[in-house]
Amino acid sequence: MKKNMGWKVVAAVVLLLALGMVMVDRTSAQGNSQQHRPFVFNGHTWASIEDFIERGRCVTRQVGEDEAAEIDNEVARAHAARRAGGTPEVTGGVINVYFHVITNTSGAGTVTGTMITNQIGVLNNAFGSFGWSFNLVSTNTTANNTWYTAGPGTAAEAAMKAALRQGSADDLNIYTNNPGGGLLGWATFPSSYAGNPLNDGVVVLYSSLPGGSAAPYNLGDTVNHEVGHWMGLYHTFQGGCNGNGDYVSDTPAEKSPAYGCPVGRDSCPRKPGLDPITNIMDYSDDACMYQFTAGQDARMDSMFTTYRFGK
Repeated sequence: MKKNMGWKVVAAVVLLLALGMVMVDRTSAQGNSQQHRPFVFNGHTWASIEDFIERGRCVTRQVGEDEAAEIDNEVARAHAARRAGGTPEVTGGVINVYFHVITNTSGAGTVTGTMITNQIGVLNNAFGSFGWSFNLVSTNTTANNTWYTAGPGTAAEAAMKAALRQGSADDLNIYTNNPGGGLLGWATFPSSYAGNPLNDGVVVLYSSLPGGSAAPYNLGDTVNHEVGHWMGLYHTFQGGCNGNGDYVSDTPAEKSPAYGCPVGRDSCPRKPGLDPITNIMDYSDDACMYQFTAGQDARMDSMFTTYRFGK
């Protein structure tokens, strides 16, 4: 009798496990279904949320391995020369900001003074603990239908920046508009300044500023993210699980960009650490991204000193 009861218990456990697996499969299928449904952002329909994350969240160009290696070598040589000459590396300072608001002739794209002030505050909160602060020097508003929808690498972008950019290599120009295709933003790297000074700066969707309508990307972290690029940082997921990644040693390897706030995500299980979903250089929702690492700070210092300071 005991033997028969034992088999019944085993059978019941097997059945429960099987039902659990079915439920997990159903849940996974439902999650995958949600991920692959059409995703609408800022009036543009993407094939899925993943499609938007990969092609619209940030369209700053990805630096290839050869170029990245050459940049790091150049920075190392400049650092060695500074040490030999007794010149210290810049480890912080005040960055002047020129803010350019682009609207269309109907007034769409207007950004309030409060939104801009709050955006500068968000920048200072993100970078302040590492010694960097941002000082708003001026704001201008331009009504231009062509510039209002200017995308990365277009003639409209070039014309907009040529007409409006102010300052030198160590001054930050931020442009807000409504770029075509449902894009959130892009930036230039420090190493690109010498070759095309007028192109330097950050462009973001106007409604991504604090208080804007581009939820869940309306707390100001799109500007933080793009300024991270402007300071020399790559995406945390650059290179995936292999290679040099983002060239920062204390950001765990990440196979692909995160979205939402996937706590506990580990896309590179053979590498140490969970995915850096709270890092400003990932793609999580604004409410989830809030930090840089010490390694990223050191990289920003070196990049700024080599390519921007006093240039």
